[in-house]
Amino acid sequence: MKLAIIKYNAGNIQSVSFALERLGVDFTITDNAEEIMKADKVLFPGVGEASTTMRYLRDKKLDQLVPALKQPVLGICLGMQLMCRHSEENDTTCMGIFDEEVKLFVPKDDLKVPHMGWNNVVKANGWLDPAIENQYAYFVHSYYVPVNSYTSAVTEYITPFSSAMHRDNFYAAQFHPEKSAKAGELVLKSFLKV
Repeated sequence: MKLAIIKYNAGNIQSVSFALERLGVDFTITDNAEEIMKADKVLFPGVGEASTTMRYLRDKKLDQLVPALKQPVLGICLGMQLMCRHSEENDTTCMGIFDEEVKLFVPKDDLKVPHMGWNNVVKANGWLDPAIENQYAYFVHSYYVPVNSYTSAVTEYITPFSSAMHRDNFYAAQFHPEKSAKAGELVLKSFLKV
C-alpha cells in the first residue's frame, strides 16, 4: 500500500510520521500532485490558522486537488476543518467537502478556549472501530464542527461537536490520532482498513 502525507505549511507531519512508523506503514511526504493522486490512501494533517493555510493551498492548487481525490483521504485537526465549507476563523472559505460551518468555541463557566487536552470520544459509528467508544483522545483546537449528518463520533466541550466525520472517500478526525495513544491507533488502523 502506498500512503501519501500531504506536505503543506500547516502539517504536523513529524508526529504523524512517527505514528505511522510505529504501525509499520510505508509512506511518502509530498506536495507533488501526481504522487498524491497515485497513492492508495492520503493523509491531510494540519496545525495552524485557517486563512493563511487556505491561501497556501490555493497557491499550490492543493485546494482543487484534495476534493478531487478518489482514494480514501483522512483529514486531521485543521485538515478536518479545511475540508468544511467555511470557517469562522478569519472568515475563511474552505474546500467544501463537508457542507458545514466551522465555529469558534465561546468560553463558558470554567471551560476555557482553546479546548486542550484529553477528552472522550462517544457515539462512534461507521468507519471507526467500535473499540474507540469512550476512549480518550488528545485535542488542541479553538474551532469546532457542530454535530451534523457526516458526524461519525462526538465529543463534548462547551457543546457537543464532531470529533470525527465521514463522507464518501473522505474521513476526518478533530483530535490528533498521532498523539492519542490507544484511541489514535484505533483511528489510524480504522482508516488503513477502509
